[in-house]
Amino acid sequence: MRNLLTTAELSTADFGVLMRLAEHYAQDRDHTPTALRNRLVALHFTKPSTRTRVSTEAAVTRLGGVPTLLAPGELQLGRGETIEDTARVLSSYVAAIVIRTASDEQLRRFAGAATVPVVNALTDGHHPLQSLTDLFTLRQVFGDLRGRRIAYVGAGNNVAVSLAQAAALAGVDIALATPEEYPPDAEGLFAAERIAATTGSTVERLSDPAEAVRDASAVYTDVWLSMGDPPEEAEARRIALKPYRVDKQLMLRARSDAVFLHCLPAHRGEEVSAEVIDDGQSVVFRQAANRQPVAQAVLYALLCGRLVGQGAAR
Repeated sequence: MRNLLTTAELSTADFGVLMRLAEHYAQDRDHTPTALRNRLVALHFTKPSTRTRVSTEAAVTRLGGVPTLLAPGELQLGRGETIEDTARVLSSYVAAIVIRTASDEQLRRFAGAATVPVVNALTDGHHPLQSLTDLFTLRQVFGDLRGRRIAYVGAGNNVAVSLAQAAALAGVDIALATPEEYPPDAEGLFAAERIAATTGSTVERLSDPAEAVRDASAVYTDVWLSMGDPPEEAEARRIALKPYRVDKQLMLRARSDAVFLHCLPAHRGEEVSAEVIDDGQSVVFRQAANRQPVAQAVLYALLCGRLVGQGAAR
């Protein structure tokens, strides 16, 4: 497996490898391996980023490498060079390429032409680095995740799809409560269900948030208006998603030891109340900190050929 474009590309064995590597890097933050010594990793971000950009820069540095940020206006892509030509050229300079962009199709074209590992740092359809971080955080909190249930409440966006795929890889049940107007991508959800069938977990699609959080060990939500969503949809989204706000009353319907997750940034008072995100049940800042060891694990595993992939999901 050369690239990480979607969570569903991973096998259950790959998932285990990444979780063990992330645990190692989380426990030994001061140790700098040499997998990337004297090598560059390109970070091409066409959308804003705080956690993904900085955590990936830290991951590259702690692997002994140097991150180089390539803003959209700094590449010849804006002057007509093809995606394929850019990918081939960058591959001759860097050890890996991390991309945050809108189009999954453009990312696939880039990865198809590149000769070095390409990592999806967020597209409109997927957010694999976030989903791996989410499950890694839950493993830290609960240890063995067998028998656990995750409830995702909100719009069926890229975060929801990748979370469902990661939960399935971990053998964890997941219920996604989304309004009919904003369902999760059918193909992405089907990939999660296909993985779940092999791990003995379940992927449920619901409309009632209260039903989704029942017996849940983790309650997860995301912003109502994601990057790439048309601004003119903001009011319609607020109306449709208002019943999906995570507040203290909804958290009380989950298990007594349930934790709250959010990929951040959060809009306090919209998708989540300030009371919940600042409560002792919230692990959102631990979740954010975990982005670094997970990014480090992914880069190391790809560069060292530690991932085998899952052909049927690609």
